[in-house]
Amino acid sequence: MNTPAIDNGGGLVRLRLDIAYDGTEFAGWAVQAGQRTVAGVLDEALSTVFRTRVQLRAAGRTDTGVHATGQVAHVDVPVHALPHAYPRTSRAEHSEFLPLVRRLARFVPQDVRVVDIVRAAPGFDARFSALRRHYAYRLSTAPYGVEPQQARFVTAWPRPLDVDAMAQAARDLVGLHNFAAFCRHRDGATTIRDLQRLELSREGDRVTVGVTADAFCWAMVRSLVGALLAVGEGRREPGWCATLLSSTSRSSDFAAAPPHGLTLEGVDYPPDDELEARTKVTRELRVLD
Repeated sequence: MNTPAIDNGGGLVRLRLDIAYDGTEFAGWAVQAGQRTVAGVLDEALSTVFRTRVQLRAAGRTDTGVHATGQVAHVDVPVHALPHAYPRTSRAEHSEFLPLVRRLARFVPQDVRVVDIVRAAPGFDARFSALRRHYAYRLSTAPYGVEPQQARFVTAWPRPLDVDAMAQAARDLVGLHNFAAFCRHRDGATTIRDLQRLELSREGDRVTVGVTADAFCWAMVRSLVGALLAVGEGRREPGWCATLLSSTSRSSDFAAAPPHGLTLEGVDYPPDDELEARTKVTRELRVLD
């Protein structure tokens, strides 16, 4: 049998999970009573395998219908439950938790996959240790809409888009700002974010918006795309997006883009020896000078 992971203090072992899912049939990431959610499905599967209740914490709590190819989460497993992750018969494996990855593939539905599991480094927190999150929003302006194989992941847009104007507007939004106009209200949550990348590219009928920030507030990415679409359709001038940064509440001048075009593609973390420092910085309430 493989050697069980060592207790890292408190009788718990923290594991990092890399996760992908098709969000179409999920009511988002976070557990909700009476709703099918990604965390709910995975919590149930992990609790079954470990024979004790465990709960995942994710880098980003994606909304209903949003997908992920690079979600990251952690789970704390009691030391006494960890041996359940290992097979009864010895077998050489490339990864300590590859048997657990295989078992979970049988326990969870096909629209969610745990693609890797490793022991987390000391100080790792999937949410608070993260440096930045990367999203992509995909649209198609093809007259027929979207190819059936991509219809769950790409938004069909029925009107022409001026991508150059959208890119011009996007440049004004990059930086450390109060994005209250682009965020749904959440009590006690700051809307100050460092938007590090907001780029547009076009290949034929396919338009992709790449978005990177240290963190995102509720519905922020879809709202950013929605505002850019208003510019792309000619309903607003490119400079209009910058004026929204002076707002102190969610703007009603545009609608958020549909969720199914959005995918969480990756999360960046600092080196292991900087994880605890990063967590401390992230937990501090951010304000603008």
